[in-house]
Amino acid sequence: MRNMTAEDKAYLISIGSADIDSELLLKDTLKTKASAGPGAGGESFFIRSGERRVRLSINSSSTLKVIKIGDGVAVIEGDKQIAEGMPEFPLCHCPGQAYITVSEHCIYDCKFCPVPKLEGGIKKPETVLKMVEEACEKGDISAISLTGGVFESPEKEVERMALIVKMLREKYDLPIGVSVYPTSDSAKILKNAGADEIKYNVETMDTEIFEKVCPGLSLDFILESLKGAVDIFGRNSVSSNFIIGLGEDDECVKNGVTKLSEMGIIPNL
Repeated sequence: MRNMTAEDKAYLISIGSADIDSELLLKDTLKTKASAGPGAGGESFFIRSGERRVRLSINSSSTLKVIKIGDGVAVIEGDKQIAEGMPEFPLCHCPGQAYITVSEHCIYDCKFCPVPKLEGGIKKPETVLKMVEEACEKGDISAISLTGGVFESPEKEVERMALIVKMLREKYDLPIGVSVYPTSDSAKILKNAGADEIKYNVETMDTEIFEKVCPGLSLDFILESLKGAVDIFGRNSVSSNFIIGLGEDDECVKNGVTKLSEMGIIPNL
C-alpha cells in the first residue's frame, strides 16, 4: 500500500468531500456527524495512510469517490487513484480522542457557520463525562477536546467549559484542549481549571472580510487574546483556525500563518 504524501493530502483537503461506496456506508460506526463549525450537520469519515490522516465530508456529488480495495480503501478521481489507506473509526467524533461539542448553539451569526440555524442544545457536564467514558470503552484515547458555540455569552461559555474541565481533570490524566471565544480572563480561568491547550479562532486575517463574515466579533481582540494565552499556556499550546476560501488572497494567508507562528501559536488551515 502506497502511503499518502503531503501533496496527496493537500489535494484531498482542497476538495474536502467524497462519494463513498455504499458497502462502506453500511458500517455506521465509520461515520461521524459534525455539530460545530462550517461542517455542522454534515457527515464525514477518516482515512489513515502511513503517518497521515484525512477527514472527508460525505457528498454524493463530489468528484472524489472512495471504494473498497483489499482490506482498505482507495480515493479515486475518474480513472486516477489519489490515495489509499485504512478507514479509521472515531471513538467520539474523532479517531484516538474524545472530541465533544458542548454548546450546539450560538448567539453570533458568522456567515460560514450553520450552527445558529441548527438551534442545538447544551450538553450537561454529566453527559460529557459519559461520552468520554464510552470513548474509553471503545479504545485507547490520547486526548480530550472540547468545543462549541456561544449559548448565552462568551463569559458563561467559559464558565461552563471550566466546570467540565475540572470534572474531567479529576478523573483523567489526559491532555485536555478547549476551543472558545475569548474573554478578558478566559485563558487564566481555563488554565486554572486544568486545560492543557486553548484555541481561539481568527477565521480569517483579512480585516475587511472578518467584519463582513463575523459580525459582532473582533479580530483585534482575538489576536490580543491569543498573545495573552501564549503567556499563560506557553508556546505551541495555543492554536487558531483559518478558513480558506472566504475571499482572502494567498499573501494574506501566508502573512497570517507567519504572524501567528512567530507569536508561538499553531495555525490550523
